[in-house]
Amino acid sequence: MKLKFLKQRWQRIVFKFVLIPVIAILLLALVVNQYWSPILANKVRDVVLTSSDSLYKVDFSDAELHVLQGKIVIYNFSLKPDTAVYNQKKKQRLAPNNLVELHVKRLILQHVHPFGLYFRHKLNIGQVVLNTPEVNISYQLNHTKDTVVKDHRTAWQKISKSLRSIHIGHIYLNDVKFKYQDYSGNKVAISELKEMNLNATDLLIDSATQTDRSRLLYCKDIVTELNNYTGKTPSGLYAYKVKYLKLSTLTSQLNVIGLQLQPAKTNVFFNKSQSDRFGLNIDSLQLNNFDFLSYHKYRRLTASSLILNTGAIRVFTNPNKIKNPAIDKVITFPNVMIHKIGADLTIDTLRVHHINVEYSELNKKSNKTGTITFNNTSGHFYNVTTNEAAIAKNNVTAVQLTTYFMNRGRLDVQFAFNLTDKNAAFTYKGTLGAMDMQVLNPAIMPLAMVKTTSGTIKRFNFDIQANSKVFKGSVGFLYNDLKVNIFQADTANDRLKKKSLMSIYANLFIIKHNNPDNVGETPRSATVTYLRPKDSPFFKTMWKTLLEGLKPCVGLDAKKQQETKDRIEEHNINKHERLVKKAERKKRRAERKLEKEQKKQ
Repeated sequence: MKLKFLKQRWQRIVFKFVLIPVIAILLLALVVNQYWSPILANKVRDVVLTSSDSLYKVDFSDAELHVLQGKIVIYNFSLKPDTAVYNQKKKQRLAPNNLVELHVKRLILQHVHPFGLYFRHKLNIGQVVLNTPEVNISYQLNHTKDTVVKDHRTAWQKISKSLRSIHIGHIYLNDVKFKYQDYSGNKVAISELKEMNLNATDLLIDSATQTDRSRLLYCKDIVTELNNYTGKTPSGLYAYKVKYLKLSTLTSQLNVIGLQLQPAKTNVFFNKSQSDRFGLNIDSLQLNNFDFLSYHKYRRLTASSLILNTGAIRVFTNPNKIKNPAIDKVITFPNVMIHKIGADLTIDTLRVHHINVEYSELNKKSNKTGTITFNNTSGHFYNVTTNEAAIAKNNVTAVQLTTYFMNRGRLDVQFAFNLTDKNAAFTYKGTLGAMDMQVLNPAIMPLAMVKTTSGTIKRFNFDIQANSKVFKGSVGFLYNDLKVNIFQADTANDRLKKKSLMSIYANLFIIKHNNPDNVGETPRSATVTYLRPKDSPFFKTMWKTLLEGLKPCVGLDAKKQQETKDRIEEHNINKHERLVKKAERKKRRAERKLEKEQKKQ
């Protein structure tokens, strides 16, 4: 019996030339789906095993090929290293430093061309999507440079017997759960990341790209993005945060927005630590020409420049620090400290723009905190490195900075640090421009218990050659109308009390109010030699040296210092004698009063 809908001629034509081919294609697709799934599974496993030299294996529970949609769905996909192969390679010193594990419940491959794979042996995929994958990477330093291997073939040469090429347009890993384990130190360092996205563009393995050094892992570009990363240091004393991070291998650029290092509350920090307390806020950080592959393989950080834009660095010295004269604080010298960070580092130029630096210290005598600031600091650090080859070519780190001391006077300073000298030699020189001396009072009142009541700095310059043992150089200080008041701690009222007589004496007999004393005269300057105490750290020794140079410039030379010291001692002796005599008079009055009372009785 003929079907009723085939009575008309046009219906029969449509059925013959349209419906029959569609039905045939659907049946063919069904057959191909069933036929291709095991072929696809075996092909993927074979490619991964071959290209990784048997180190990695791929497993998945099921794979579906949808020919009409050009889509492949793989379920419970996992990429795991073969530990037996890894241990064998480790014995042969051929094991990689990084091992990767990948787990994803559902992996989608879109715009797949199965006939090209079957007939032309070309694996061409438009897009690969992995949603919420789990990525685990473990790092162990097995070697510090590329090892010599017996098999010199490229990845394409290894797969060329079964495939002519592999091409994937885009790879997306969304909302990655990332865990990183670093076994290179004394303890395993574990980092876990969330809100991380990774995408790769134009992965191509063929005869042309097998030696293309512009590609990383055969991809034209790999972009990693990380949002709202937070964590704590192992001591628990610091919390760190990154608002946004982006790494692009095409541009070789790492960008960080909102970098913060926040210390624990003051009382908690100083109760648990002997170290100074640091804080850091950087609005943006950019690392240019970053050799990511070298860092990934060997933890070797190499870049042409590192740029820090707008932020603040705060340092608060620990008031509970136990002094130990036997400990040499030469480790606080930058050219010593950089070698202690334990990293292979080479940065051609470090640029800083608009960074505020704040240094605070509690003076136990005054029980007050003084703060020194260097505002709007900008400049360059050249040849920042710990790499032996780089140091052999150039063993000096040069620094040029411009800042505003106490947010007023412009300070231009240059450093030159010798990276190989056994005594940590370096030089520093600079010039401070005009500023009102009273601006210094928030720092010098708590720290030195001295207040400037008037005075103008015209110019302050210094040129010092230093090492771990001695600081030598010249200091010049031009100023007008300098007057001061001297204070002492009033512990009963928790304040500073003015020493009126000492202030008058200092202004009348010690301090020179101008330098030069008169117009046209040669100004006073100083040649300074300061022997560094073993327990004196870097910045403290720098300022102590400059202070030793400042004293002769204001009239307090060695002779005047000794005279002042003798006068203070004489004053203290006289004061003691007066107090003793006063106590004796008081005692005699009390005795006479007692005698009168006894006579009346």
